[in-house]
Order: sequence, then C-alpha cells, then structure tokens
Amino acid sequence: MDIRKEWKPLAVIGAVFAAAWLLPVGNFRFDGAVLGGLALVKWYAHEHVILCLVPAFFIAGAISVFISQASVMKYLGPTAPKPLAYGVASISGTILAVCSCTVLPMFAGIHRMGAGLGPAIAFLYSGPAINVLAIVLTARILGFELGMARAVGAIGFSVLIGLAMHVLFRREESEKAAAIRSLPEPKAKRSLGQDSLFFASLVAILVFANWSGAEGGIWGTIRSVKWVLTAAAAVSLVVMLGAWFGAGWIRLLLAAIPPVLLAIFLPGDPAAAFAAGALGLAVVLYHGPEEARGWLSASWDLAKQILPLLLAGVLVSGFLLGFPGKTEGVIPAAWITGLVGGNSIWANLFSAVVAAFMYFATLTEVPILQGLIGSGMGKGPALALLLAGPALSLPSMLVLRSIMGTKKTVAYVGLVVVLSTVAGMVFGALF
Repeated sequence: MDIRKEWKPLAVIGAVFAAAWLLPVGNFRFDGAVLGGLALVKWYAHEHVILCLVPAFFIAGAISVFISQASVMKYLGPTAPKPLAYGVASISGTILAVCSCTVLPMFAGIHRMGAGLGPAIAFLYSGPAINVLAIVLTARILGFELGMARAVGAIGFSVLIGLAMHVLFRREESEKAAAIRSLPEPKAKRSLGQDSLFFASLVAILVFANWSGAEGGIWGTIRSVKWVLTAAAAVSLVVMLGAWFGAGWIRLLLAAIPPVLLAIFLPGDPAAAFAAGALGLAVVLYHGPEEARGWLSASWDLAKQILPLLLAGVLVSGFLLGFPGKTEGVIPAAWITGLVGGNSIWANLFSAVVAAFMYFATLTEVPILQGLIGSGMGKGPALALLLAGPALSLPSMLVLRSIMGTKKTVAYVGLVVVLSTVAGMVFGALF
C-alpha cells in the first residue's frame, strides 16, 4: 500500500469515525434538534412537495418548452427595456405569491431560457416577498406601520436587488445579450391568447391549491371555495391539453377518473386527489406528442436537480434552528431572542442573517414574529426579518448555487441581508 496515495481516504474514514464516536446522542438538545429537523422535513413533504413543488415543476417545464427563448428575451432579456423587464418580473412574482422554495423551479426555467439576471432576480425575490395576503396580515396583527414598511421595502427591494445584480455581473450579461441578440422568432404553434390561458390555468392550480389566510372577508371567501377553483382550473387545463396540445381525449378522461374518485371518497385529504391528478398528467404527457414529452422531460430534469437539495436543506435548517414555533434546534431560541432586542446594527444584522437561513412557510412568519416581539424583539429587527426571511432560506441557497453558481448566490444573499439590515435600522429609528 502506497501511503502517499491512500492518505486522503484514510483521513476521510478517520474523520467519519471520530464524528460517529463523538456524537452527543442522549443529549437533550442534540436529540431534540435531530427530531425537530426530521419533523420539519416531514411537515415540508406533507405541506409543500405535492401541492407547491409539483405544480411549480410543471410550470417551469412548460416555460422551458412552450415559451420561446426569443419571447423571453423580448420581455426579460438583457436588452429588454428596463421598465418593461422589471415590471413584468415583479408583477409575475407577485401574482404567484409562493414561498422561497416554490419559486425556485420557475426561476430556473426563465434563467435557462435567457432572461436577464436582473429581471430574473427581481422575479425570484418578488414571489415570496411581495405577498399581498401576508402584507395585509402583517398590518392587521403587527401594526399598520410594520405592514406598510414591509410592502414598500419588498416592492423596492425586488427592483433594487435586481438592478444591483445586473450591475455586478454586467460583463456576463453583455456577453449573453451579444450571443442571442440575433435569435429569430420561431413560428408559434398556438396563439398568444392560447398560451396565456394555458399558463393561467397552471398558475391558478398552484395559487388556489395553496391559498391560506384569514377566515373573514374576500380572502376567507376564496379560501372556503379554493378546491372548487382548483378543480375548475384543472378541468380547463384538461380541455386545453386535448384541444390545443394534441393529448388524446381518452387518456385525458382515464387520467381524470382517479382524482375525481379520491376527491369524492376522501374529501378530507385533497393532497391524495392532487397527487393522482399530477401522476395522471405525467402519464398523459409521456404518451403524448413530442412537445408534450418534452414538457414532462424538462419538468423531471428540474425536479431531479432541485428537490434533493431542498429536502437536505430543510433537514439541516431544522437541525440548526428548529421547527419554527414548535421545537428548538442546536442553537437555543433564547440566544436568538436575546440578540434581537433594541435597534442596533448588530441586532438588525443578526435578525436578517438568522431569517435568511431559517425556512418560513408562506404566512407563518407573522405569528412567529408576533411571539418574538412579545419576547422583546425590536421593531427594526422585526422588519429585517420580514424582508429577508420569506425571500431566503438555507434550502433555497443550496438550490440557487446549483442554478447560478456560488458567486452570484453569495452576491444575492448578501444584498438581501444588507438591504434588510439597513431598512430595519431606518424603520427602528423612525418608529
């Protein structure tokens, strides 16, 4: 055996053995953190994978196949007019109103299709951050000032961070624009109206299936009929697949039977019917024309790339920081609470950094923050958490690194944290 060649495997084996030997199994905090991480992964799988990520993967795959690169460049590319590109990006993200993980497949889709880095980043930030319902809930529970500051900050940040990323990486953006400036516009197989209705039905399924919020008012009314609206969007999708995309009507009808039966006989478990519908769609696309098979392939490629990283990131996040509102991680919650009082730069920075690594499901940040404020958290750090938390998480960072590289991911995370810190300090000083 040549020790010069074998020292690296020996070092790895030794390090793994030492880690196993020293595992603090039986320690209350360590065991609780492990269980908390596993509980968070289980909750994430139950609440987000089927209803959020699966439709998001289908939407992202459809973007890759049905929207031409030339069209993406026209509205979101490096050479597109800035007001148009950033307006389209921020509005698109706002309509989706998803969490930091669910927006990733769609970001990957438009990024691969040649969207400019700035508009793509504006879309990435605006999806989870500019959530109208979350902003209303913030103003209602935490106060009008904090709700308004969150709205202004989130809208402004989506454009500011996008523009900053464009400036930081303008050389790469110039090269991309030069390479695809002469892209011809391919002949469209369907009209713009048909494609718009198709994507509207996909987005409606994603939005209504995940609708949550207050019981009263218009939000509560939508919530009470959300599955009816989801089913209506699914029916419209089936009709369009048969009429415009060449999917066989018999296969479509057969694929629709299992979700309908599950919805009738298991009304308390809508995820089962939803999963059956997604599986049926996959089967229809697999046996469909070339364009349909390309849609399924693109969606699967994104799922393979993103889903394992998300689940691993959720597990690590739960282990370190706990299951928000339920369990603690290896880092005691008391430490975090004690460091976010007042309005110092360190309190705001710490709040923004911790929020960036934690995973917040849509709307959960409001009750969590309510508890932290009751424990002495300052208003400035509270706003820093609201601006950084929903837009970032450790799982999303891992996925972003695989999509756009380490340098751009670090720059994006840094911009979100710094701007959130500054906004928190200003707000804390004023209020």
